[in-house]
Amino acid sequence: MGKTYERIDGRLRTFIEAQPLFFTATAPLSGDGTVNLSPKGLTGSFVVLDDLTVAYLDFAGSHAETIAHLRENGRITLMWCAFQGPPNIVRVHGRGEPVFRDDPRFEELLAHFPDITPDPHGLRAIIVVTAEVVRDSCGYAVPFMSYDEDRDLHARRFAREDDASLNAYFEKKEHIGTSMDGLPGLPLPLPARTV
Repeated sequence: MGKTYERIDGRLRTFIEAQPLFFTATAPLSGDGTVNLSPKGLTGSFVVLDDLTVAYLDFAGSHAETIAHLRENGRITLMWCAFQGPPNIVRVHGRGEPVFRDDPRFEELLAHFPDITPDPHGLRAIIVVTAEVVRDSCGYAVPFMSYDEDRDLHARRFAREDDASLNAYFEKKEHIGTSMDGLPGLPLPLPARTV
């Protein structure tokens, strides 16, 4: 049934890169803290950087739980399910880091995402994950579902924002600068890009 892999390559990499949707799971160190599970999509916003490293673009939203948890402890699990074709589930358990817009590595990392224009989405950070355990499992109970297309609502909503208005939006939100459990979230004011 399940198998553990030493790296993300070959058939495994092909499967991961073909999925239009994946999920991230993080949690604070506190035993009574809030576990966070988030869906991620948008074509071109995820890349495999090498055999043990993946990255995805973190866009504007109403929370920053993943960022807060990664800043506190770095633990993250990514999961992909096959909703079409042969049943399969792949999980990457690892350590993640939010790379913010003022980080010297940001622009070099952003160059790995040529298939998406991040500006209309209110790009906040790039999440880089180093795999520690890579596993797959059967996925026999995952239903067949069809992928039609990406929604354009996110880009339409945030395309009208510049850095100043985006920062004002984030500062109004209760769980952007601080997580639901009171952990530091997205640095505010929003870090400016260093280009």
